[in-house]
Amino acid sequence: MNLIIVESPTKAKTLSKFLGGDYLIKASMGHVKDLPKNVLGVDIENNFEPDFRIVEKKEKILDEIIKSLKSINDGFIFLATDPDREGEAIASHIAEIILDKAKYKKDKIKRITFHEITKDAIFESLKKPGDINKKLVYAQTARRVLDRLVGYKLSPLLWKKVRRGLSAGRVQTVAVRLIVEREREIETFRPEEYWEIFAVFSKKREKRDTFKAKLIKMNGNKPKISSREEAYFILEKIKKASFLVSDIAKKEVRKKAPPPFTTSTMTQKAANLYYWSSKRTMTVAQRLYEKGLITYHRTDSVNIAQTALERVRDIIVRDFGSQYLPSVPHFFKKKVKSAQEAHEAIRPTDVFLKPYSKDLELEPDLHRLYDLIWKRFVACQMSDAIYNETKVNIEGLNDSDRFYFLLSGLKLKFDGWLSVYSNKPKEEDIFIPDLSKEDEVFLIEPEAVQNFTQPPSRYNEASLIKTLEKLGIGRPSTYAPIISTIQLRNYVEKRDGKFFPTKVGIAVNDFLIPNFKDTFDYSFTAKMEEGLDEVARGKVEWHKLISLFWDSFSKVLSEVEANSTRVKIETEKVGRNCPECGKGELVVRIGRFGKFISCSNFPECKYREKYVERVGIFCPECQKGEVVVKKTGKGKRFYGCSRYPDCKWASWKMPRN
Repeated sequence: MNLIIVESPTKAKTLSKFLGGDYLIKASMGHVKDLPKNVLGVDIENNFEPDFRIVEKKEKILDEIIKSLKSINDGFIFLATDPDREGEAIASHIAEIILDKAKYKKDKIKRITFHEITKDAIFESLKKPGDINKKLVYAQTARRVLDRLVGYKLSPLLWKKVRRGLSAGRVQTVAVRLIVEREREIETFRPEEYWEIFAVFSKKREKRDTFKAKLIKMNGNKPKISSREEAYFILEKIKKASFLVSDIAKKEVRKKAPPPFTTSTMTQKAANLYYWSSKRTMTVAQRLYEKGLITYHRTDSVNIAQTALERVRDIIVRDFGSQYLPSVPHFFKKKVKSAQEAHEAIRPTDVFLKPYSKDLELEPDLHRLYDLIWKRFVACQMSDAIYNETKVNIEGLNDSDRFYFLLSGLKLKFDGWLSVYSNKPKEEDIFIPDLSKEDEVFLIEPEAVQNFTQPPSRYNEASLIKTLEKLGIGRPSTYAPIISTIQLRNYVEKRDGKFFPTKVGIAVNDFLIPNFKDTFDYSFTAKMEEGLDEVARGKVEWHKLISLFWDSFSKVLSEVEANSTRVKIETEKVGRNCPECGKGELVVRIGRFGKFISCSNFPECKYREKYVERVGIFCPECQKGEVVVKKTGKGKRFYGCSRYPDCKWASWKMPRN
């Protein structure tokens, strides 16, 4: 009898389907050791030694694991935690506890890893068990120590210089910085007016088979039109011109399939398509992985196993036809500098198990994500989509000016990988007339369209993750926790899917960024991530990495504590006086549970009331109450009527006037 230890009961249940009575399977329920909550837990004077302690709630689980050792009769213990740094650290801690408490033979404790929970993968790993990868454990330890030093040393400083109860995180602060800086770009943005000129033409003088083209050049230059007067002056000139087709260019355009999903691209796609948070996506993906339906979901690799390539090529020929199969498989290059330990992209473990298969019984969320992953994987190995592109250049000439208009359009010739998607894009609805070079065309009507330059968009979950990945900040396992943490701390809030910095978030940002320029610099944060990767490869000793950081950080910390000035949190005024003391003005504050209204004379006056966010619109149902912002038990915003429960109108989207 042998023992296999995994993290979750679901994973244990999936493994038990493949393994016979020779194996006992137990779940650790995640981490079994962690740094203590109320103290630093890192011995700075003793080479940054971490004080990892058994998590209090895991004592009972560990006791059960220890007791189960009696029933395996000196058999092997296989540690089968997830195949990344965090999983390696969990395995290491479990091994330490077993060796310490049960005095089990060290050579009987083995590490097995698999990137998919399938029968073949499990038995293959059991054939070649190894030892715990200490390099990965050290990398995870270094990250934990690094984050603890920053968090526990900066938090007391924030209490002194900003407000009590605040905390800071190494990577989370950088994420807040991105959101604050984007908000300030939007605030300082000044829109600029510009105009575009279009013209409706026809091959004949009658208004039949008309087509619209855009003015792209005037007298050899790109037109820069900044006012109505300029635009209409040009329109009058265009009306006096005669036009002919100066050139027609036709070519074939190929659109390649996107690569298979990584953690980043999967969370971005789910955010854009389903409006899911990264936390929700990763939770659903975890369940799919533990059920044995997809490969490991924390990865930045786009590699695909050879056996998976062979199977997906088989299904493409069988279900779509040989014309949809490229002559050789597609291989993709990673876009991030350093791929983490999980060496495959996210894909179905069995591509023949289709999303609409009768054998696949899943909850709605699991089915939706599986459908997304399956289609993306199949599509990535299919032939290119092919379009016919036509560009028609129309030249106009009057007594003094020469105008160049362009008409362009795409027509789908072969759908290729798009055939996987039922909602594939249709042919562009642009009429391309049958024209030849030197044909005369007739102006039906020119028009001028007013536009204004737009400010940069606020970050949503997808664009924030994309930016963090582009900057080299964070790793597949950290994106979701980063975004969850900055919202839980009330440094940012999400409104209609977009991130807005709170007054508290702005104050924390305005204190930390100027005072700790290096610590929260984008490139420095990315370099620290690279340093952790080097530890994982065994090229850098983790104590040395932490020591180099601490030497610089601790000096700045002391200087800032001694010399920095306090940053005041800007308060939002309500516009009425306190009903209790009659002197203090009411202001909006942010506490542990979100916004509330209190007297500005706090703590002398302790009056407070519930904060209600109004959007200035009457309820679309009763027309009496106001539309107000509310939150679900999990903190998700929605809109409801202020007259609830008399009026029960509610919506996820803000109604229009």
